[in-house]
Amino acid sequence: MNQLYLALQHVIQSRRTIKPPKMNGAQIPEEEIKEILTLADWAPTHGNTEPWRFVVYAGEKVKEFCLAHAELYREHTAPDKFMDLKYEKLLHMGDEASHVIVAYMRRGDLPKIPALEEIAATSCAIQNLLLGATALGIASYWGSGGMAYHPAMKDMLALREEDTVLGILYLGYSDSPAPSGKRIVSFEEKVRWM
Repeated sequence: MNQLYLALQHVIQSRRTIKPPKMNGAQIPEEEIKEILTLADWAPTHGNTEPWRFVVYAGEKVKEFCLAHAELYREHTAPDKFMDLKYEKLLHMGDEASHVIVAYMRRGDLPKIPALEEIAATSCAIQNLLLGATALGIASYWGSGGMAYHPAMKDMLALREEDTVLGILYLGYSDSPAPSGKRIVSFEEKVRWM
């Protein structure tokens, strides 16, 4: 195997989800955030629509985002369904993260491109970002909980009806070793050779 393949294999197989409370609060240099966002920009895209978009929160803006996210939950959850514990979790989710990035698909102007392909392209961009973070020793968490998929989040971000939030990315550093990887379903069960 050539060295480039081995390096790529190592990064892909090393990427792990590190939950934000396991991060240590250290700040990622802004230049490294720009670098991994640049990697995201090289995702495949049908019709060159480049539908991926990112809203980046850094410094005190991380806490502001988490407060706004928690308040969205309070405002849009029926009193009988509201849980204080969930509110507190959303409020403090970014306490130890360096950056929070909301990733969304901005629907292109080519109606012949199915929305599914735009979502897939944006997901590829997110994966590029996560792999870049791994290569730089940055811990990452791709969250979809809370209000991520709720229309209120789109309103908060001033998105259009046809746009789709794909997740909230928490980035930081962690002192904890990354967990070992595992696959539940065997490789042979996932591939059919014809």
